[in-house]
Amino acid sequence: MEASNWAVAVGLMIAAVGVRVVILYWRWTIGRPVPHLRLVGRCLEPPRRPESIALLVVLVVLGLLLPTNPSEAEPLPDRMSVIGDSISQATNTCCWYGNHPGSSWSTGGRSWDGVRSHYERIRGVNPQIRGNNHNASRAGARMVHAAAQAAGAVEQGAEYVTILMGANDACTSSPSTMTSVEDFRAQLDAAMQTLQTGVPHAHVFISSIPNVYHLWEIYRGSSIARFVWKSARICQSMLAATNTEEDRQAVLERVRQFNDVLAEVCGLHSRCRFDNYEVFNYRFERKHVSKLDFFHPSLSGQQVLASITWAQSWWPALP
Repeated sequence: MEASNWAVAVGLMIAAVGVRVVILYWRWTIGRPVPHLRLVGRCLEPPRRPESIALLVVLVVLGLLLPTNPSEAEPLPDRMSVIGDSISQATNTCCWYGNHPGSSWSTGGRSWDGVRSHYERIRGVNPQIRGNNHNASRAGARMVHAAAQAAGAVEQGAEYVTILMGANDACTSSPSTMTSVEDFRAQLDAAMQTLQTGVPHAHVFISSIPNVYHLWEIYRGSSIARFVWKSARICQSMLAATNTEEDRQAVLERVRQFNDVLAEVCGLHSRCRFDNYEVFNYRFERKHVSKLDFFHPSLSGQQVLASITWAQSWWPALP
């Protein structure tokens, strides 16, 4: 039995004993004269029914033992996994090109990078999770790959699964090649069904997709950023120099639609939490973006991503 359930069980036992004591005491004293108390000249009579006192005992005991924050009742996981793309791989986050999963906002475990990942926060309280931080994400992945990554999380026996997926469904070669909203929903449904079937007791957290239009806003004036975007063919549906404002607004609207799907699908599962659009709404700055590609989060960006998602997670009260 989980610790929180033990607390409730013990509380009910204590309350039951308290009720019995109250009733026996009442029966022993019934019929005896009980002095009236006086307050501002008015006579106060003692309670006539033992049930009222018994109910008070139950409420007080349960009020002391039940958790005040619902998330406090949720057990910490011993194993976790992340489903996602290059953001969760911490691609180009610092120092040299490539993936740096040790600095991931979700499962990263490097002590020197300043990123307090979900894994590190849980490990600080529950050492049983040490070494059980599986990163199933893949650079370049789209939502169509989420079900296969979910199967990897199931294979690892994950008890906590984070999902940050969808940027590559909007960041394509052109606005016309973006994933449709219908396909995106079906692909996410498939991933969630895989988790529901394979690890039904796992806690799931879904992050919204970052606002790539805001990336364009803060770096549109940088000739270096524009050169890198063009040379590396990065998110051309949004960042191509030939795009019109209408093109960019179409991509932004698709990201909004994807985020609505993430919220809706997550809401269908009792063991899933969405970030309430916190990542999408966050107004990141240039320092939060990698200077290697002017697209992926820097170490500072990974740190912020870890913080704002953790605040919406299952255990936000943990340090």
